Amino acid sequence: MAEVTATVRGKVVVITGGARGIGLATATALHRAGAKVAIGDVDEATVKESGSTLNLDVYGTLDVTDLDSFTSFLDQVERQLGPIDVLVNNAGIMPVGRLIDEPDRVTRRILDINVYGVILGSKLAAERMVARGSGHVINIASLAGETPTPGMATYCASKAAVLAFTDSARREYRDSGVHFSAVLPTFTNTELIAGTAGAKGLRNAEPADIANAVLELIATPKPRVAVTRIAGLLVASQKFMPGPLTDWMGRAFGLDHVFLDDVDSAARKAYEDRARGVEG
Repeated sequence: MAEVTATVRGKVVVITGGARGIGLATATALHRAGAKVAIGDVDEATVKESGSTLNLDVYGTLDVTDLDSFTSFLDQVERQLGPIDVLVNNAGIMPVGRLIDEPDRVTRRILDINVYGVILGSKLAAERMVARGSGHVINIASLAGETPTPGMATYCASKAAVLAFTDSARREYRDSGVHFSAVLPTFTNTELIAGTAGAKGLRNAEPADIANAVLELIATPKPRVAVTRIAGLLVASQKFMPGPLTDWMGRAFGLDHVFLDDVDSAARKAYEDRARGVEG
């Protein structure tokens, strides 16, 4: 870890969705490692609180679906901290429920934030990085992008899109000095899984686990990293199994019900309202 810290120290890192959860844990770990961290989040009050608590030089409101907002935020970072070395596209939402009950407004919101926001941020960062011949875009995807899961059809689709986009961009710019990587978390103990039990027999990841994976990626770029490793191996192994067997595994781990029948709606309500854009 000492070598990782030495590599990260002094790098300018931007994290979207940095006010809480995985984003905040990543910002905290990078800041402690000596990186120059900037966090942006659509939640103005929370990002100000988190940025102030960490004593960051740059933090503020960022709407990843808005070109002007994203451009202005990156411009501010470069004015105050210097050229951006790493962009962590972490902002994302995960409303759950049956597909036919999902309002079109929510479907579009998931795709706008989880897919368009990642593509927009990657493009804006890459424009700057390619011109300098160095940089790293790290997109927080999900093992859900490779695991069909009832109750999260649109979310799974959005994360599959992030994986395909990241892999394609990585190949496109492989000789440019700019790296593209994806992090694939399993169930992670943040508000995204509030009111749910997780996969049977597997431990959930902690936000710090994802943060450590990001630090290690910055030090040693790789195309993809799954967290946890065991969950990643299980998902990868399904590519070599017949469909009926993968369906059985999904049922065995409880995935057919975890986001449908087994949800504690009261415990999840606060997150669902925020994710869906419901005014309080």
